[in-house]
Amino acid sequence: MFNAATIQEMIHQAAGYGFTVGDVSFDLASLKAKRDAYVKRLNGIYAGNLEKSGITSITGDACFVGPKEVRVGDKTYSGDHVLIAVGGKPTMPEIPGIELAIDSNGFFDLEAVPKRCAVIGSGYIAVELAGILQLLGSKVDLVIRGDRPLRNMEKDVVDLLVDEMKGCGVTLVQGEVASLKGSANGLKAFQLTNGQSLEGYDCVLFAIGRTPVTESLNLQSAGVKTTSRHEVVVDPAQRTSAADVYAVGDIITGAVQLTPVAIAAGRLLSDRLFGGVPEAETIMDYEQIPTVVFSHPPIATMGLTEEQAVEKYGKDAVTVHRSTWVNMMYSREFLVDGQTQPKTRAKLVCVGKEQRVIGLHMIGMAVDEILQGFGVAMKMGATKADFDSVVALHPTSAEELVTIPPWQAKYKVAPPANAKVLF
Repeated sequence: MFNAATIQEMIHQAAGYGFTVGDVSFDLASLKAKRDAYVKRLNGIYAGNLEKSGITSITGDACFVGPKEVRVGDKTYSGDHVLIAVGGKPTMPEIPGIELAIDSNGFFDLEAVPKRCAVIGSGYIAVELAGILQLLGSKVDLVIRGDRPLRNMEKDVVDLLVDEMKGCGVTLVQGEVASLKGSANGLKAFQLTNGQSLEGYDCVLFAIGRTPVTESLNLQSAGVKTTSRHEVVVDPAQRTSAADVYAVGDIITGAVQLTPVAIAAGRLLSDRLFGGVPEAETIMDYEQIPTVVFSHPPIATMGLTEEQAVEKYGKDAVTVHRSTWVNMMYSREFLVDGQTQPKTRAKLVCVGKEQRVIGLHMIGMAVDEILQGFGVAMKMGATKADFDSVVALHPTSAEELVTIPPWQAKYKVAPPANAKVLF
């Protein structure tokens, strides 16, 4: 869906590069059929890989009936080790009229782009879906409770995202939905807790978070402790309170809810249990996880934000380097009439005299493809000097990360009197 929205962006941009583009239509039902076929094919590949590996796959609803004993249907299974990795489901609020709304799963059932849609939520799923729907032709209102979306991410890049979303036509509404109601014409309306009413929506989509699907597992019979939010309590080695029972993914306390994180944690656990790797080498590092928000424009981030770094190390130990520029794609000579120049921004958060890079945050075209390699460097302890020592690839956005001049540092270095710094 991100790719489809990006293609629409490029179609719009084509006129600036001399292309004459006629009437363009978009058929969501056609894309949905192809997407569903793709997912079905992938599922078949995964099932085949399990079979080739000698793994028995059992389909059904499972629950614990004792320590290391699980029942599926009328059969009970046991093992030396049990791993809980059931994932989560979209959270829906218990408010009047909620049956009129859809969740993020329901988005994938849509066969036509709604003319007007309200997306409720401030996390990455809400932001991604709002951008996709807007570009594919919907008029989108993004309803957030706080002062900005993506509140746990670097404020500098989120502020730029908000500007870009508004420039593309997304309206941000601050408030919390109290109730929904329908109307004779089929459109939907809702009221916020502050008394504000909004109406005229074909679709109201909630993306306010995800809840672990652990309630039906009868975890207490296995001695597995959970929180009031049904999260499984684990230690750094993924152990639960029950011997030889482990948990990974969205269901654990303090989870980073990303599929690659669950995969990485599962691999580390397998290395320890079956590969003979020492426990100290199989502890998941949750501080340096590369993350991409497939918003429009996308965000790529890894490590600590400026605020988190100052809180952890103190202001005197932190140096921040930042650069804002325009990708060559959007140079003013290639703009479409009335278009403003989308900006790209990069920020390095460094600590200590050696300026070890502990945070890297970007927003703009192609940053989702840029982050992975720099993530390896960060995991290896790269410093700002290491970044500076690399010859830049020109003309690319990635070169900005290795060419940020020292006078664009925050807290430590003052710019020369004649320097022009775009913050």
